[in-house]
Amino acid sequence: MTTLAEAAETAVVQCLGLEAGESCVVVTDDTREAIGEALYEVASGITGEASIIRYPPGAQHGSEPPAPVAAAMRDADVFLAPTTKSLSHTRARSKASEAGARGATLPGITEEVFTAGLDADYAAIRRHCADVLEQVEGAEEVRVTTESGTDITFEPGEREWLQDTGMVHEPGDFSNLPAGEVFVAPADANGTYVVDGTMMPHGRLRGEKLRFDVEDGYVTGISDPDIRQQVEDAADEVGDAAYNLAELGIGTNVAVTELVGSVLLDEKAAGTVHIAIGDDAGIGGDTDAPLHLDGIIEEPTVYADGEVVRLPEP
Repeated sequence: MTTLAEAAETAVVQCLGLEAGESCVVVTDDTREAIGEALYEVASGITGEASIIRYPPGAQHGSEPPAPVAAAMRDADVFLAPTTKSLSHTRARSKASEAGARGATLPGITEEVFTAGLDADYAAIRRHCADVLEQVEGAEEVRVTTESGTDITFEPGEREWLQDTGMVHEPGDFSNLPAGEVFVAPADANGTYVVDGTMMPHGRLRGEKLRFDVEDGYVTGISDPDIRQQVEDAADEVGDAAYNLAELGIGTNVAVTELVGSVLLDEKAAGTVHIAIGDDAGIGGDTDAPLHLDGIIEEPTVYADGEVVRLPEP
């Protein structure tokens, strides 16, 4: 079984490529300290410019961290952020990337997910990302269907398809860890999607199906009252932006052989699709919202301009 130290070694050395003399900051919170300390131990063994900063968990995914945390991320050569709530879609993260820091967020990470998700061949994951990207890039329409009732069509428009390979070696590069997805912030979307895999606050769904109706790029119907309340609360702050259909992602991590109830890991599972509501400004869109809610869909069929996309299999 992979240990915390071994998983941290993969993250810092293979994925981030930290070198002697580079500055590195590990950003963590009060409930992810063990993972943060494991990453710091590896980083401090490579460079004398390593540091660790801890703060109370954010209120929800996408909440901005305290100003000193944002400054530390921006000023480092390398950052790693194992936190309870996601920093991926925050201005703090995007400004750090714009400043040339390369880094990885590990939102909602647990010790189980950390050791399982980092026990992977990231060179192989990069190859699977490239294969999927080649099939979908440039498509005017991408349609996703499932036997559970999903039938939704996305129009990427001029938005760029991105890939999360886990290999973060150039200035400004960014990834989630565990990694493995190809994704886009679509310009438009219409149809229905049914989440039957994993979605917070429920975790792994066991026979339950969550239905979302989408019209002209906005979610117009949410079957689940808990998720509907989250979106309504965000809408009180930012209006219709909370209902933005933010992301279409395709999982490419063949090491993830089953869903475990962690969005961070499950959205990377090879052969799955995930669709998100809310913020997309950090992934090539133009909507700022204080939430980013991913739902994982199992056994999808994906079409790019009518052609079936070959999805990697675990």
